[in-house]
Parts: sequence; structure tokens; C-alpha cells
Amino acid sequence: MSAQPSLAPAPPAPTRSPRSLRERAVGGVKQRVRWGLGHGLPSRLMHRAAKKGDLQGQLVVRSESSDSSGLWPVIEQVRASGPIHKSSFAYVTVSLPVVREVLTSNDFHAGVFLPGEGPLGKLALWAEEPERIGPLNPPSLLVVEPPEHTRYRKLVTRVFTVKAVEELRQRTQEIADRLLDDLEARAAAGEPVDIVPSYCAALPVTVIAEVLGVPEADRQRVLDFGTAAAPSLDLGLSFREMREVEAALDDFRTWLIAHLEHLRENRGDDLLSRLVAIQDEDGGLSQAELLATAGLVLAAGFETTVNLLSNGTALLHEHPEQRALLREDPSLWGNAVDEVLRYDPPVLLTGRTALRDTTVAGQQVTAGSVVTTLLAGANRDPEVFTDPHTFDVTRENARDHVAFSAGRHYCLGAALARMEGEVGLKALHDRFPDLAVVPGGTRRPTRILRGWETLPVRLS
Repeated sequence: MSAQPSLAPAPPAPTRSPRSLRERAVGGVKQRVRWGLGHGLPSRLMHRAAKKGDLQGQLVVRSESSDSSGLWPVIEQVRASGPIHKSSFAYVTVSLPVVREVLTSNDFHAGVFLPGEGPLGKLALWAEEPERIGPLNPPSLLVVEPPEHTRYRKLVTRVFTVKAVEELRQRTQEIADRLLDDLEARAAAGEPVDIVPSYCAALPVTVIAEVLGVPEADRQRVLDFGTAAAPSLDLGLSFREMREVEAALDDFRTWLIAHLEHLRENRGDDLLSRLVAIQDEDGGLSQAELLATAGLVLAAGFETTVNLLSNGTALLHEHPEQRALLREDPSLWGNAVDEVLRYDPPVLLTGRTALRDTTVAGQQVTAGSVVTTLLAGANRDPEVFTDPHTFDVTRENARDHVAFSAGRHYCLGAALARMEGEVGLKALHDRFPDLAVVPGGTRRPTRILRGWETLPVRLS
């Protein structure tokens, strides 16, 4: 997407203060420790367990492949083992009722973490970089719990309301139409177009940038930040990959501080300006919470929607009879988006850590144990969905999926993602009814976020 000059450019990002040699040396050691505890050691143990037939290990190994089809035989083995399966490292469930139970239970803490009192936990605490923003770093809404989460989310939802999202529908349609106008000239040439950067990414990043007051000149940077930081959710990164992710998050934080200061001095009607205003109220967001929220919304606000649009485009190509149904009855588009989310969700799984001894699906789960809720597997639970492996845009209960998680950590941007998915996919297929995916597409290399990195299509 080409960047255009901003009418109100943000000030230059502040430069980082130089660190002493000793600080850099200690920082390097801490980074090695973070990699070892968060990626190196777990990955080695999981690969070793996978060779011995451990299903959790096999899920991790298979998720590293760009071809997600390899996951399904393992997912079905987990399903056949019962409502909750105990592996060598964690409990795993693909039962939709059990997934909902875990995600809504007060006995579990969001995320996976080492207990602080043990030697590894103490080492992890020492190696933390508390100022770095990231989706899994407190005070991100993804990992904080009540009472902080309750106060925090209540403040944020005052801004990100369903009404506010619906007010964006017309603007989203205008952005989609403009992008499709640009594609028509390329379509006339008859050459394949990579629909991911030219549309699936360009649409949501433009919408979220306008929502959050990001100048046009900075929008490509925001897209690059989100893409570079997406692997931060993954397990098993190489040391080089982790360093690149952390560097991207540091650069993102530096840019974000400057952007928030710009909005504070040039208050607009965008949603991020409203969040800045909330920060100034008594009991409002702290600076750390504002940075975490803005960072999460900027990245999550388009990262998963890129996957939704690309997955939906691929699925509708693979199922022309479903595309024909949508052409005959356009009122099905909203339901079709939920069926895309159910069938090929943008997020594969999420994890929870037991705060205390508890019982799940009749099985004892001890404090400190991890439960992996496999969202993709739960979305095809045959106890909930008839013919779960069939893609059906007319499915009556398509919306019963857990692609947006559940409970107190239900996705804050679910309404926005649904709206963008409906507007974006309908506009694309209305303009190019004979759109065809051509060979050469590649899946994203991320393990948790599932979508297409490239998806060449022929637009006629």
C-alpha cells in the first residue's frame, strides 16, 4: 500500500537513550534467558515428546508447518481421547463446552506462565523487560485479570462500542470501493494479483488507522509493525526470530509514545483520542495501560482481520457452490463471515493456567497446570455442529464458534472484525464475481495466527 503525505504529521519519534556497555551486556543475557525459557527449552521438549507420540507435542510440531491440514489428524486424536486430554506438559481440549468452561472460569488465569516462587519462575522474572509492550505482556488486556481487567476493559469499551463500529460501516465500504477501483486496472491486464497486501491487509489497516488517528504517512509503518510482531504469540521461535520480534515491539513502542503525545496536543474525534481523554480522568488509564491498549488495538485490530479476509477468499474459491448461494441471497454474508471464522479461524488456540486445584470435565486439574484450548478444534465439535468439516454459509448455528475466545477475554474487536469481514468479502466478490485463486499462495509462517501470507488471484 502506498503511503501518502499526512495532513497533520505526527512529530518525530523520540530517540532511545544510549545504554552503557554493562547495560547492553546484561540486556543481552536477559534476552538469551527469555528465549531459552520461552522458546528454546519448550520447543526442544515438545519435539522430543512428539517423537514419542505425545499429542500436545505433535500439535506444536504440526503447527510449525505452513500446511494446517496436518493438524487435523492430531486434533481428532485429541477429540477421540475424551473431553479433556492430559499430555506430558498440559491438558488439551477440543470440546466446545469444555473450552467455554475453561475460558469463563475464575479458576484460570489468562496465558501461560511459570510460577514466580520456583527457580525457573524467578529467573523468568529477572529476565523480564516490563516496559516492552506486547500482546502477552502485562498490562495487555489479553493477560490481566480482575479486578484490574474489569476496570480496564470497562473504560476501553466506553470507546469501542457496537454503535461506534456500526457508524464505521459506510466508511469501510468507501475504503473497500476505493481499493477495488485501484485493482480494476490490474484486473484488466489479466495478470494475477496478490490479494493479501493489495486488499486483505490494506482494508483493515486503513480502517484501524482512521479509527485510531494514525496519519496516512505512518500507516505502512503500522502494518509493518503488526506483521513483525505477530510471531510474539508463538512458541518455538529461533533466537534470531525472537530478537527481530522484540526489536519491532521496541520500535513500535517508541513510535506509539510519539503518536499519543501528538494526539494529546491535537485532539481529534478518533477513538484513540478518546482513550487519551479517558487517561486524563480520575481512575482512568495509566500510561502503561494506554500504551498496552493502543498497541493491542492497533495490531490486533487488523492482524486477525487480514487472516479473516484471506481465509474467506480462499474458502469461497474452494467452494463455488457456497459463493453461488451468496450471490442468490446477499443477506447470508453476515452468516458467511461467522462460518469462515468457525471453519478456518484466524487464531488457532489460546492457553490458560490454573490458579488453584479445580475440576474440568470431571478431571482433576492441579494449580499451576496449563490447559490449551484448541479453538479451531472446538469450532468443529460434532456435538455442536452438524457435519462440522463441511463449509456451509447457511449453517444456522455458525455464530456458536469460539474464534473470538469467550468469557471476560472475549475479543474486544469482534464486532469490528465481523463488520470488516462482511463488507470486505461482499464488496470483493460483488466487484469480481469470477475471482479465482491461482497456484502459488503461501500460508503465514506464524503458529498461532492462521492466514495467508500470499494469495495470488485472477480478477476478471
